[in-house]
Amino acid sequence: MKKRYLKIASTLLTSAFILAACGKGEAGQTAAEDYGLENVQFPLEEEVTLNLMTNSSPLAPADPNDKLIFQRLEEETGVHVEWNNIVDDYAEQRNLAIAAGDLPDAMFNSEASDKELLSWAEDGVIVPVNDLVEQYMPNLSAIYEKYPQYKELATAPDGNMYSFPWIEELGEGKESIHTVNGMAWINVEWLDKLGLEMPQTTDELMTVLEAFKNDDPNGNGEADEIPLSFIDGGGNEDFKILMAAFGGDGDNDNHLVINNDHSLNFTADDENYRKGIEYFSELYKKGLIDSEAFEQDWNTYVSKGNDQKFGVYFTWDKANITGANDSYDVLPVLAGPNGDKKITRTNNFGFQRGRFVVTSANKNLELTAKWVDKMYEPLQSVQNNWGTYGDETQQNVFNMGKNKDGQPMLQHADLAGTAPGELRQKTEASGPLAVLDEYYDVYTTVPDDAQWRLDLMHDAYLDYIKNDYNYPQLFMNVEDSERMDQILADLNPYLNQKRAEWIIGGVTDEEWSNYLSELERLNLPELMEIYDRNYKNYLSNIGD
Repeated sequence: MKKRYLKIASTLLTSAFILAACGKGEAGQTAAEDYGLENVQFPLEEEVTLNLMTNSSPLAPADPNDKLIFQRLEEETGVHVEWNNIVDDYAEQRNLAIAAGDLPDAMFNSEASDKELLSWAEDGVIVPVNDLVEQYMPNLSAIYEKYPQYKELATAPDGNMYSFPWIEELGEGKESIHTVNGMAWINVEWLDKLGLEMPQTTDELMTVLEAFKNDDPNGNGEADEIPLSFIDGGGNEDFKILMAAFGGDGDNDNHLVINNDHSLNFTADDENYRKGIEYFSELYKKGLIDSEAFEQDWNTYVSKGNDQKFGVYFTWDKANITGANDSYDVLPVLAGPNGDKKITRTNNFGFQRGRFVVTSANKNLELTAKWVDKMYEPLQSVQNNWGTYGDETQQNVFNMGKNKDGQPMLQHADLAGTAPGELRQKTEASGPLAVLDEYYDVYTTVPDDAQWRLDLMHDAYLDYIKNDYNYPQLFMNVEDSERMDQILADLNPYLNQKRAEWIIGGVTDEEWSNYLSELERLNLPELMEIYDRNYKNYLSNIGD
């Protein structure tokens, strides 16, 4: 314990020295004065100021108060926010300010990890917010009461909440838009050009890929087609969605599946996983996999996609790679060698714990809590998440209309070709918010691109997703969190390395046996014990 505190003191001293050397101005910000306000009601009779640290996109205004969404909030509440908006090196600048004791009232978009939340709490940088939620935040309290899983996910192992979350739902349970990450897209123009049927099995896919390689489907007389491409490793551009065709649970980014009896399974250590790798190894030997798949970055991948060079590739939305056109369609769920047709569910949630933290320097806790609770009003949350309406100086994400009951509803506007991501970065507030599935068609419409993707998931995938549960973003204690990070720091690179090696060069029985032994040595059983114990504790706390 003494060594730990010596390490913290050393880190703080070093950080403070660096900050002093750089000049105190950039990251430093002092909390507001004590206004002595009680029984706060908005709008305030006299305007007051809160000092908040935040970060935002380089595409957004340097001063968040130039956003209409914050101008309206100031008018509605009488609270002026003095922002310290750090665009570059946010985490570093934030941590330097903490080390120097230059604390604002709160951090909006704090980007705090679980370990940071717990260490900041232990060091007295931030305060628990349990009482603030209970006494001053009816909007967030109502969400926690109706959806206790979110309160549980926001609660640290010591029983305290140290932050306010970001929640975005779209589709419930298995029908959530987060259930499937990278979808498989196939070039249907090439299928038509070569007179090929849409593949329905893994064998048929191999035959189609061979035709894409050998029969010049783009008609330029050059062998420049790339039958199958991906970006190796975790993320939406990996090929994991095809692995379940070979039996078992398939694979996902965490290599972790929750069975319907709540038992846990690691996916990358069974014979079905090996069969999937052997299939991709055969594709590689036949020259059907992009030679740069194991080294290319996003920009290279997008460049090839823009040139329509891919036969099959993987991503969240084809518009990001090959464009919003009809050249590509979703590859159906393929039957594997044993007739298996299955899609592995991801462990993704629209939930982030550390979006807003209150510092120990804050002298206006009631005021701050009630201002933050405004973020959880449905119409405000929707705007925080996507952007606002009625801006006469720039393009709007929404038009304000009415729902079927005649109540105000934010309707997604026709963006006329503008990239929704860019407009969102310019106009959103982000920060603490909750967009619940029940809000759609009541407070807002579903974005067109999201609805399109949901419809595709329904048509192509949902019938083949068998798992009712996925692994939530549990708030583990420092000991478990640190131990898990230590194990994964060795385990994940090894998993990625062996998969790539075997796809390129094949796998022997001896190599597979050594691999399984190495997983044991790298503490896979201990990792699964940590996962399982924390998951069972979560289920117990939410009464499942």
